[in-house]
Amino acid sequence: MKLLKQQRDLSPKPVSLTEIALLFLKLGTIAFGGPAAHIAMMEDEFVRRRQWLTHQEFLDRLGAANLIPGPSSTEMAIHIGFSKRGWPGLIVAGCCFIVPAAILVSLIAAAYVRYRSLPQVGRILYAVKPVVIAVVVQAFWNLSRSAVKSAWLAAIGIVCAVAYLFHGQELLILAAAGIAAMSAVLIRSRSRAAMFLLAPMAAVAAPADAAPFKLWRLFLTFAKIGSVLFGSGYVLLAFLRSDFVDRLHWLTEKQLLDAVAVGQVTPGPVFTTATFIGYIVGGTRGAAVATVAIFLPAFILVAASGPLLPRIRRSATAGAFLDGVIIGSLALMGVVAWQLGRAAIVDATTVAIALVSAILLFRFRVNSAWLVIGAAAVGWAV
Repeated sequence: MKLLKQQRDLSPKPVSLTEIALLFLKLGTIAFGGPAAHIAMMEDEFVRRRQWLTHQEFLDRLGAANLIPGPSSTEMAIHIGFSKRGWPGLIVAGCCFIVPAAILVSLIAAAYVRYRSLPQVGRILYAVKPVVIAVVVQAFWNLSRSAVKSAWLAAIGIVCAVAYLFHGQELLILAAAGIAAMSAVLIRSRSRAAMFLLAPMAAVAAPADAAPFKLWRLFLTFAKIGSVLFGSGYVLLAFLRSDFVDRLHWLTEKQLLDAVAVGQVTPGPVFTTATFIGYIVGGTRGAAVATVAIFLPAFILVAASGPLLPRIRRSATAGAFLDGVIIGSLALMGVVAWQLGRAAIVDATTVAIALVSAILLFRFRVNSAWLVIGAAAVGWAV
């Protein structure tokens, strides 16, 4: 009897939906610094402090989040909620992590639409944009160091970058990259397979005329992005530029950079950049539609992928395909960083801001949110 009582005392206590909601609302309000910082905060909150998960359980869910497309830190929140309270926990944890940032970004977007012509706002964004470029470069470097596992993957990344420079369709590039990486496992004659499988990357999209704004088109565009985007939230830049700047012509390069800057200075998922863009092109309804569309696939994929994860982990072929997709995503990210950098770094001042930001990020690992806030203060004052 005494042993049974000790076992009951050691068993995990049930977690209420209210507790899940309050904790993820807190994290969604204070989680600055991007996906890596968000995941570190979750590990501290749910493994070290509250012991909702063991280290191994946390790592298992992190691996699961990295195997499916979408925002990894948001998917971690959804996984944790699902593990504690099933479907209700999945919905509550994910929504509570997203909503604070979405509301804050919508308020900033409303102010941006109304006041962006003021000189002070222009000066702030002028100083913040070089910091955004430095943050993207840091994320690209850190992710590339772990993603480029072989010369074959490096070659695939280079071909992807060239294809994207020549206006190749990003989804075709990612699919071809995954197939090419998988071919190294399936086929020993790598050179002939590579030539055959990488050929589709050369497909070039014809220039598109500006499309009229429709809420359903906004929803489908962001739902597509949320369904296929692997890698860091910063890879989102490539898809946003391809769809909203080049294809639909709903945004300018400047507005895209401004959206990314807002995503950097606010807490929560980087994907709330979609909220900002939705507000710019469609007001309050556009912000709501864009937010739901880009995050909805994450909820569906987390719920559906659980039973499949053991098989995916054991499959060398599936793992190689994902490696290829991630390499392709990073290639798109690198090209977009270069293209946006040309628009953001335009004189000696912006060069200095970008260099100082890069040094603080790479050498001293300063939180990117502080750099953005500091640059905004400099832009306001100078």
